[in-house]
Amino acid sequence: MTTLDATRAELALLVLYLNKAEARDKICRAIQYGSKFLSNGEPGTAANVDKSTSLARKVFRLFKFVNDLHALISPVPQGTPLPIVVLGKSKNALISTFLFLDQIVWLGRTGIYKNKERADLLGRISLFCWMGSSVCGTLVELGELGRLSSSMKKIEKDLKSSEKYQNEEYKAKLKQSNARTLALVKSAIDVFVAIGLLQLAPKKVTPRVTGALGFTTSLISCYQLLPSPVKSKTT
Repeated sequence: MTTLDATRAELALLVLYLNKAEARDKICRAIQYGSKFLSNGEPGTAANVDKSTSLARKVFRLFKFVNDLHALISPVPQGTPLPIVVLGKSKNALISTFLFLDQIVWLGRTGIYKNKERADLLGRISLFCWMGSSVCGTLVELGELGRLSSSMKKIEKDLKSSEKYQNEEYKAKLKQSNARTLALVKSAIDVFVAIGLLQLAPKKVTPRVTGALGFTTSLISCYQLLPSPVKSKTT
């Protein structure tokens, strides 16, 4: 593969990535929370960017609540422990409610929905739903990591330490474990982002802290959405 071919392939992956509505949303999220970090709650250009980007992101999320509604009524993999099933379904229900209420908030921000007080109340309720979904997501990832750890230990018992990294099943589970660890970190941090947005601990989770944490989880989300890299072939 020539350098030009490799460049074309990488650009094709970038186009594929940017064509995802979810990827564009997370890039905007990084801009939003980066601006929140810079503004620290003070009026100015950064605060204006924060508000305008937040409003723009709501358009990306129109009718997105259907995704988690579908996941809520979909069957779970056989053998999944009941506590993890309940937490997972609770997460789907809460995030779906958050996204649905967020649409009413968008209608209020654009002036279509005239009852500002009710729109603000629904916006606050939606954030509590998001915080709850992040808590459920954190617990789900902890449970799944525990299951993965147990199954990996069983494989290790049957293999020598030098051979386990050559075993395809072990490598697959290790990859799953790494992905779930990253998801765990993201969900746990997002709990504090929600606390900051709700101003439940304004002295500790300031707008700057909220911005920093939100920017971090946005970068994690962008990374999670990256397509598989192209494997170059030498001739």
